[in-house]
Amino acid sequence: MDDIPYARFLGVTAVDGDPTLLSLPYADSVVGRPGFLHGGAIGGFLEVASIIALRHALGIESDARIKPINLTVDFMRGGRDKPTFARGVVTRLGTRVANVDASAWQDDPARPIAAARMNYLIERA
Repeated sequence: MDDIPYARFLGVTAVDGDPTLLSLPYADSVVGRPGFLHGGAIGGFLEVASIIALRHALGIESDARIKPINLTVDFMRGGRDKPTFARGVVTRLGTRVANVDASAWQDDPARPIAAARMNYLIERA
């Protein structure tokens, strides 16, 4: 994840023992209105989670380039001033296109604060 500059900027880390479960700490750099996460930070966090999930599905050794085709983010509730978690799930992995769903939550994975659907072009070497 160190090679994703925006993930470093946000302070995203993997949760112990699970490379696809990510954590975003609450910090001044991700604040929108007082006491809430900025929507762009949430969207970026979901994108990072989807890229990590796709890389994991492709395999650690893969040198495939991943390029976004499109993404849709649904905001369901405000992200409060506490740690946020996200996970991406690859729903389709073709030879050239991949589809990934990601969700972000704070207290309960069953109550997401946002969800995203992303499509990626895969350029294999």
